[in-house]
Amino acid sequence: MKKIGEITHYYSKIGVAIIKLSAPLAVGDEINIKGSTTDLKETIESMQVNHEDIKEAKSGDEVGIKVSDKVREGDEVLK
Repeated sequence: MKKIGEITHYYSKIGVAIIKLSAPLAVGDEINIKGSTTDLKETIESMQVNHEDIKEAKSGDEVGIKVSDKVREGDEVLK
């Protein structure tokens, strides 16, 4: 697995993580979010940029994804 981004924010009330991407990401991809107290596997079911649904994002984009558990700022996103 290689690092494709980092968590920049987590909205606990709605269970959404914001990822700053350093590699492309698409709906259907499986990712692993890892940090000192985080180890979470997710399949991307939907992604948003500026509240608009997208299917693919490229390096440099900041995307919001729904996650099943708490993640933290600075956690690494691996694919």
